[in-house]
This record gives sequence, C-alpha cells and structure tokens, in this order.
Amino acid sequence: MNSTLYSLLGLAVAVSFIMALKGLSAPKTARRGNLIGAVGATVATVMVFFAPSKEAHHNTALIIGAIAFGVIVGVPAARKVQMTQMPQLVALFNGVGGGAAALVSIVEYLHAEGSSVGVAAKIATVFTVVVGSISFSGSVITFLKLQEIMTTRPVVFPGGRFVIAATLAGTLGTAVYLVGHYEKTTALLVLGFLSLAFGILFVLPVGGADVPIVISLLNAFTGLTVAAGGYVLDSTLLIVAGTLVGASGTILTRLMAAAMGRSLFGTLFGAFTAKPQAATGAAEARPVKSASPDDVAILLNYAQRVVIVPGFGLAVAQAQHTVRELADLLAAKGVDVAYGIHPVAGRMPGHMNVLLAEANVPYEQLVEMDEVNPTFPQTDVVLVVGANDVVNPAAKTTPGCPIYGMPILDVAQAGNVIFLKRSMRPGFAGIENELLYDAKTSLLFGDAKESLTKVVNALKNL
Repeated sequence: MNSTLYSLLGLAVAVSFIMALKGLSAPKTARRGNLIGAVGATVATVMVFFAPSKEAHHNTALIIGAIAFGVIVGVPAARKVQMTQMPQLVALFNGVGGGAAALVSIVEYLHAEGSSVGVAAKIATVFTVVVGSISFSGSVITFLKLQEIMTTRPVVFPGGRFVIAATLAGTLGTAVYLVGHYEKTTALLVLGFLSLAFGILFVLPVGGADVPIVISLLNAFTGLTVAAGGYVLDSTLLIVAGTLVGASGTILTRLMAAAMGRSLFGTLFGAFTAKPQAATGAAEARPVKSASPDDVAILLNYAQRVVIVPGFGLAVAQAQHTVRELADLLAAKGVDVAYGIHPVAGRMPGHMNVLLAEANVPYEQLVEMDEVNPTFPQTDVVLVVGANDVVNPAAKTTPGCPIYGMPILDVAQAGNVIFLKRSMRPGFAGIENELLYDAKTSLLFGDAKESLTKVVNALKNL
C-alpha cells in the first residue's frame, strides 16, 4: 500500500473515531456511534499489515495469533456478560488497554539503541509505563470492588497516606532518572513495579459509591497512555484515538465528580479525612411499613404522576422489561410516568440508560436529576427499584459519611415513596437510609422482577 492511500485511510479512521464519540454522546445515536467506532478500529487493525514500512510484516504470525486469541476470549465474554457485570468488564478491558500500552513501550525501549533514544522518546516511554501500569493495577482493584471479591468500603490503614506519598515519590524519582539516563532492564522494572503498587494504593481508599468515577478516571489514563504509546511507535492513529479517549474520559470524570458534589481529590482521598460514623444499631430492630403488591397497585392506580427511580437492584433482577410494562400500563390509564435518572446510578456512567434502552423505554421518559427534582413535590408516588444511595438523605444530613455532599434525587418530597428491596441491607456505599423509616415510605420486599410482575397483574385487575 502506498503512503498516500495509507494516510488517507488513517484520516478516515480518525474521523470515524470522532464520529463514534459524537454518537455515543446521546442515547438515540449511541448504537450507531458504537458501530462506527468498531468499523474504524477494524480498519485500523487491518491497516497495520499493509503499512508502508519494511518492518510492517515482522512477526505477522504472532500478531495474527494474538488477534485470534483476543477474539476467542473477548467475543464470548462480551456476549455472555450480564448487565450487572458490565462495569466489571469495562474496568478489566480498560486496565488491559493501559497495561498493553505500557508493555509495548517497554519492549520498544529495550530494543532501541541507547544513542538513538531521544529525550522526547524517553519521556513518552516513561509516561506510558507509569500511567499504563497505574491504570492496569487500579482497574484490577475496581474490578475486585465491583465484583465484591474485596470490601467495597474504603481501605485505609495507619500511615496509609505516607505510604502512598512515598510510593509516588519513588515512582517520580525513578521516572526522572530514566529520562536522564539510558538504562535498560533494572530501572524499567523498578518503575513498573512502583507504578503498579501506586495504582493499587491509589484506588484502595475509594469507597464503593465512588468507584464509577475512578473507572472513568482510569479510562482517561488509558487513553493518555495509548496516545503516548502512539508517539513511541510513531503512530498518528494511536495518538488521535488515545487523545480522544483521554479528553472525553477527563471531561466525564469532572462531570461525575460534580454530580457527586465533591472535588476529584476529595473523591479519591476523602477516606483519609472522613470521620468514623457511629453504628446505628440493627436495622431489623426499627419498624418499617411493609406493603403488598395489591397495596402498591392501588396506590399507583389512583396517582396522577409517578416517577420510577431505577438502581443497581433493577439490573440484578433483570426487571427492566417488567418495569417498562408497568410504566406502559400506567400511561394507558392516563398517569404521567417518568424515570428519574441519577448521573451515578448503577456501577458505571450511563448504566441505567443502557439498561432501560434494552427494554426500549422511550428516551423522552428518561429525566435527568436536575430536571426531575423540581417535580417531586407534584409527584404522587415514587417507585424506587433497587436504588438506595442516590436517594439517601444522609448525603445532605450526615457530614463525614462516604456520600455526604452528593446531590441526590429528592424523592422524600413526593407524596408517597415505595421501595422495592430484597432486604434491609444498605446500598453499595454501606450507609443506612433513614428514608426507609419515614411515615410516607412503604417497602415491598422480594425480587424486583417478581414483585413488579405481581404489581402489574394486580393493576390489570383494578
């Protein structure tokens, strides 16, 4: 392939990445944007085999083998993963991307001659190793937290902040040394090890409610790593793709931190300054008002406006189609129905939007937090399906708790609040919700899908 055609195809792929990102910015165009991005990535991969370079076909068999292995592992994993596990998959994919970029840069650096490695190339290599390793190990910790293999609470130990500071200082010191000196194996291994350790220490103090923000931040890290790796490999496409991911991930991280009502620094390291909360006692010892499916159906039947607040429990129960059926039934009875969407509901950005899109919920019924909050005083019934932290008044009333300062959906202002819960267990942040004990709140216990099915059947008989 001649260089002109190769460059034109590269330009087309870069444009496709930009179009994909634009498409992903809105639910109606997200699927099309995803397809455009996938096509662009496929073309970019095929282009590698036709690059106008004498080294383009070295190790072709290994490259094809790696692609085949990735397809064999990745396609079944992506097809079989449950919606509840999608954030974990995103975290792992993100980490693998950062780790791969770091490894490629290390290999390129080790194969180079000392005299031929310029300062800019050293800086790019060091940056890729550091940030890529942090992204990899940090993403593994987010996976373990989301999968609840380890505690979702902030992990803080005595002297933790000093250990983190020392690890960061060691990482930066080794990085500066490598930029000033050409040393192959030892210093690079030390740098990689320190970066991996810092990535772990960086994420451990983050509580479960803040993990989605960290996923977004690590995604931005991976993008920047890929961009720096593109400089090392002299690949314009990698620079473009990585910069797009890094920039969009950074913007998303800032938006999510704002949605949580705190600074990014506070999100990452707030556990070191948070005051311990006194135990409130066993939840079973406090009375709550239970409701039956028939009770809920009657309440909904005579309502004029109903807001459904989806949460992670909706995804766990795979109840999105049933909640859509309930909403359609209420709309047919003349009830005004909307879905109140919190920016950080679920386990990753846009989790609830994707979940409800599976059930073909009309986009105009999805109302963001800032728009739906003023309507709660005029709302007769709020149906909270598997959500807890995003409606928890502790975010406003309990200084020092993990979610304090986070804007919430003000469902307490509605006439009636119905929680669909399996048990009285707190949400992902581990904070008890005082709204559960409010006089206007009723609890319908059980699996969300089964409970909603019973409510739908009862509503049909009214």
